[in-house]
Amino acid sequence: MSPSKRLTHVDEQGRARMVDVTEKEVTARRAVAEGHIVMDPETLRLIVSGKTAKGDAIQVAELAGVMAGKKTSDLIPLCHALPSASVKVSLEPDESLPGIRARAEARVVDRTGVEMEALTAVSVALLTVYDMAKAVDRGMRIEGVRLLEKEGGRSGKWSADK
Repeated sequence: MSPSKRLTHVDEQGRARMVDVTEKEVTARRAVAEGHIVMDPETLRLIVSGKTAKGDAIQVAELAGVMAGKKTSDLIPLCHALPSASVKVSLEPDESLPGIRARAEARVVDRTGVEMEALTAVSVALLTVYDMAKAVDRGMRIEGVRLLEKEGGRSGKWSADK
């Protein structure tokens, strides 16, 4: 397998390893991820009203996503800690699903990217919506979690739309 196609967190013997980023250049890095949760229309109306039994699900889920993005290295083995990363999460109701769309943007000036922080933020935000509304709709589905774009570092810009 060519060096550019190898898994970066596996050594030559197939053992998991931390990627050494000490020789990488410090650059501005950014990543954007998205996902959504599909639910019954009545559940969406309840969430939009801000009156779930646990409170305002959208506001709590956005905060949970930011907190999760900041804790990514505690959740994902071999993920570098990026304490100075900035994480923003937004959730928007979408009646066409019906459900809620989540988007996260993570930024940092460091030696490694923030794709995992953006993906973790979206995932936990959607899991939080599920948790806050599961009493009324256990059939909700989290779907479409993916990286939309990243920039910075040696590989430059990447977009899912290309």
